[in-house]
This record gives sequence, C-alpha cells and structure tokens, in this order.
Amino acid sequence: MSKVKFTEMKHGTKEDYLLLDKHEKKYIEGTADRILKFMSGLTQTLEGYQVSRLEHSLQSATKALREGEDEEIIVAALLHDIGDELAPMNHSEYAAAILKPYVSEKTHWIVEKHGEFQLYYYAHHLGGNRNKREKYKDHKYYQATIDFCEKYDQGSFDPNYMSLPLEHFEPMVRRIFSRKPYSN
Repeated sequence: MSKVKFTEMKHGTKEDYLLLDKHEKKYIEGTADRILKFMSGLTQTLEGYQVSRLEHSLQSATKALREGEDEEIIVAALLHDIGDELAPMNHSEYAAAILKPYVSEKTHWIVEKHGEFQLYYYAHHLGGNRNKREKYKDHKYYQATIDFCEKYDQGSFDPNYMSLPLEHFEPMVRRIFSRKPYSN
C-alpha cells in the first residue's frame, strides 16, 4: 500500500493528499459497517437496567418503525444512544455528530438535544431540574423532540417487548450512511 512521504502535514504534496483522499473516501464507505458492528456489541449495560443498550436501541427503532416514521427517524432512534459507551457525559452530542452529515437539521437537533429532554422523566428524583428542556420551548423542533423522547426513548426499557433484530434495520442504516452529506 502506498503511503504519504511527509511526517508533518505542512510538508505534504498534492500527490500525498490525493492518495489520502482516495483512502478516506473508501474508509467513509465503510461507516455503516462499523456502526452496525459497534451496535451489535452493545449487549452489556450499566447495572440496574432491565435491558441492554442494544435492546433499548432496538426497541426505540422498532417503535419508530411501527409508528410509521421515515427511515431517518428510525435510524436516529436506533443510534440515539450510540454515544453512551464512549461519551456517557455527552452521549447525545456524540450520537448527533455521527448522524449530522447524513440527516436533516431537524433529526440532528432531536438527537443532539434528547438527553436534556429526557431529564423530564427523572431529574427531579435526583434533585435536578426536570424542566431543563423549557429553555428550548420556542425552538421549531421543541415539540418534535418531546414526541421522540415520549414515543421512542423513555418507554424502551421493557424486557418483554418484541423488538425487531438489528439485521432488520441494517438496510436502513446502509441507505442513510450512503447518502450524499447534508450541508447542515
């Protein structure tokens, strides 16, 4: 395999960067594969939950599918907590960053803000502000984010729910991540 000649980026040539661009494009084509592999490994969970992170994600996506949502929201529901493993303190932003090039401004905003909106269900039990989401009450996607959390996130921890397997969502994930990037 060819490699660039430089050891500092400022010394790279056009040929070096054309080579890297070719490899980067090929790598980007494998994004869906890497996401699906990562999701399939989410079989562990934090102590205390009745379902794994994978099962929570599958329930969320299955509910969105059964509600008749479009593929973008279904995939967003599947991936909304993908950041839990590596970025537990800002998992929403992490998931939104992964999705941003491939989804609409609305879907990106919903995923990015869902963590704050979820506080509504539990923050008051821990001495926090359950109404933190109210700072967004005039935002055009405020109600859509409330609806996403209510329908697909907060109620997806049921060990008896019959969710669809990850393989069912694989074609959708592949279609979303093969899109031409949005200009968000």
